[in-house]
Amino acid sequence: MEKRHFYILNNEIRIPAILWGKQSERLLIEVHGNLSNKEDTVISMMAQKAVKKGYQVLSFDLPMHGERLDEEYACIPENCISDLATVYEFVKYLASDIHLFACSMGAYFSLLAYHGFDIKQSLFLSPVVNMERIICNMMEGFQVSEERLKAELEIRLPTGQTLEWNYYRYVKENPVCFKWNAPIAILYGSDDNLSEGNEISAFATRYQAKVKVLEHGEHYFHTEEQLQVFDIWADENLL
Repeated sequence: MEKRHFYILNNEIRIPAILWGKQSERLLIEVHGNLSNKEDTVISMMAQKAVKKGYQVLSFDLPMHGERLDEEYACIPENCISDLATVYEFVKYLASDIHLFACSMGAYFSLLAYHGFDIKQSLFLSPVVNMERIICNMMEGFQVSEERLKAELEIRLPTGQTLEWNYYRYVKENPVCFKWNAPIAILYGSDDNLSEGNEISAFATRYQAKVKVLEHGEHYFHTEEQLQVFDIWADENLL
């Protein structure tokens, strides 16, 4: 399969990207999740599936992921939204029909970035649909109050994660509650320990999304069984 590595420029920021397959009128943008990259297992599997169905596919590294681990351009909503918009501007000159596949926090950033864009179809794997709830769960779990976070601005947790006041404030001020015209299909694991089932259900009801739940599936799809279910789901839902 044809596979080209290159960079997309967002002003002075270089976004490492891959184009999978030959040019087509249909193009699938792939957005990976946290601690992942543009060639992660599910990203590669979806790209191969889509190319066989006649798509061209573009995947890329979010800030501080993949080839961008050492850059100072933070993985915060504002930067991710800017990169996603730049990616869309690039691909709209390659294809007339733009489709979307996004995982975990990549789905959250995609929802923020693309709700006013012309997306034909959106496929979400273990999507984060309420980032505020996830951050609040972390704060409660480590007994960090909103007042303390506001005063200290950044708090490093024992898990290695960092709570940031500006990130939290942005998330609170920008909930996912806008119009989204593209049909949505979701694959979700019943044992997802990050995105709660009631949040997925509420989101699915609001946007009339089609949801497939894998019993005992996790947030991170990586086992042989999980990847088999993902492969079948991708085949069934790619237009």
